[in-house]
Amino acid sequence: MLLKKLKENFLFAVIRGHSTDDAIKIAEASVAGGIFNLEITYTTPDASAVIKHLSQKYQTDPNVIVGAGTVLTPTIAKEAIAAGAKFIVSPHFSKAINEVCHAEDTLYFPGCMTPTEVITALQSGIKLIKIFPGGVLGPDFIKNLRGPLPDVELMPSGGVDHKNLKVWCNAGVSAVGLGNTLVSGIETKGYPAVTQNAQAFVAQIKEL
Repeated sequence: MLLKKLKENFLFAVIRGHSTDDAIKIAEASVAGGIFNLEITYTTPDASAVIKHLSQKYQTDPNVIVGAGTVLTPTIAKEAIAAGAKFIVSPHFSKAINEVCHAEDTLYFPGCMTPTEVITALQSGIKLIKIFPGGVLGPDFIKNLRGPLPDVELMPSGGVDHKNLKVWCNAGVSAVGLGNTLVSGIETKGYPAVTQNAQAFVAQIKEL
């Protein structure tokens, strides 16, 4: 089951490339470091081409799963799925995007910020909910939300770094999205910095 594999991988590389080539290289560096869930955001130029390229490159690797992020409309969702995206992530909950994903048998992880939004997503059949912005809400939000909703599957995105990863995990998350912290140091060290950051996150997860 795809969702099970995504949760086993646990770490999502949220990739916002400055160009298609930049996004591809960040993705490849992430995989080299052991992060296999690749969320290609639609703030990346020609994100669909990146998704298509990576989907073809890793089609024989059972660990690597390519998806799309920052999907704002049903049209973009359809485009991403056609390019090979196995999951769709948005910063908000959209009934229309959910309908597209359901029709295409594609996983949809919407962003939610309140208990009302989370419950609305759950009632719409969502299996994993993105908590966004994670840096604003914090790990305590996860703990408090899991009080009345102990079985909810949550993935914070934004605000997750090496210093607080353990705190997020202890709060009961099912996965985490890594954005800026994953590409930290890329300006001075190049793409090997991404691989090093990925390896450090993977090592932390193994210690938990």
